[in-house]
Amino acid sequence: MRGAPLRVYAILYLLFLYAPIALLPLFAFNDATIIAFPLSGFTTHWFTDLVANTALRQAVGNSLFIAAMTAIFATLLGLCAARAGAMARFPGKGGIIGFVMLPLVLPEIIVAVSLLIVLRQVLGLNLNNWTVISAHVLICTPFSIAILNGAFQNLDPSIEEAAMDLGESRFSAFRLVTLPLVMPGIISSMLIAFTISLDEFIIAFFLTGANPTMPVYIWGLLRFPAQLPVVMALGTILVALSVTLLIIAELFRRRGLARAGIKDTGGFL
Repeated sequence: MRGAPLRVYAILYLLFLYAPIALLPLFAFNDATIIAFPLSGFTTHWFTDLVANTALRQAVGNSLFIAAMTAIFATLLGLCAARAGAMARFPGKGGIIGFVMLPLVLPEIIVAVSLLIVLRQVLGLNLNNWTVISAHVLICTPFSIAILNGAFQNLDPSIEEAAMDLGESRFSAFRLVTLPLVMPGIISSMLIAFTISLDEFIIAFFLTGANPTMPVYIWGLLRFPAQLPVVMALGTILVALSVTLLIIAELFRRRGLARAGIKDTGGFL
């Protein structure tokens, strides 16, 4: 009985958190432009309008390109930082790692305004997809480090040293021994960074150029009530994609723990 109040609180909290998301598919398949109950009927033509919207397809393409590049670069940087943090010793390591992880606690609006001033006023660069990619790499790298740091900490450094004693160079020992062992963490890092970049709005709103990202374009559609069902349809697809990517990342995380013989104490899901 002691756990009953906590259980009720957890259920109410989950309902409050996920009930709005559960409404997305309801209105995405509702045959009405007004987002309200009662529902008028079942239809799929909002998804057809979504496919026929050329500007929205271009925005989705921009977001997918930005998210893919962000996932690659953030994971590469996170891989180097996590390996150095877990398997190397150098002066000031704690302070340097803490500085790299600082974007986790900085407000995104501050990061966005600061980067806008630096890129436009200081460097004189034009805003485009690569400016958004650079900003997304900045905020996604700490997440990649956090994921990959756990993967590296589960490894015994003597494994790589043994490969070097057998004649391998440091790079080949890392490539042939360490890299396959942390591969589940790498895939998890890429999936998480891809999801974060795909859904990010504030930084993209400040740094996007003539080609808006998908969240920025959706924000523009909200000014037109007749387009709201199309936004609901797109939101349904995005939620399904995000959940799928998180599930895949969690499976690879658990696979990495099982391969290292570590007990699972919780993860993304």
